[in-house]
Amino acid sequence: MAGTIKGGRITAIKNKQRDPNFYRKIGAMGGQKGKTGGFAAGAKGRERASIWGAIGGSRSRRGSKKITAME
Repeated sequence: MAGTIKGGRITAIKNKQRDPNFYRKIGAMGGQKGKTGGFAAGAKGRERASIWGAIGGSRSRRGSKKITAME
């Protein structure tokens, strides 16, 4: 019944009851299987990731935060 939101929540509760670290273990397995190292890997990786992250953030399509008075 995990094809629905309700079913997914029920399944998550059961998984956590069986093993409190269930989702932590799954995440660790996925992280260990990675071979590329991610965007920030390499000699200048963190610097490059920081630069391109700033560029992407500045090109955000979201509007500016609008402050409204609550009355």
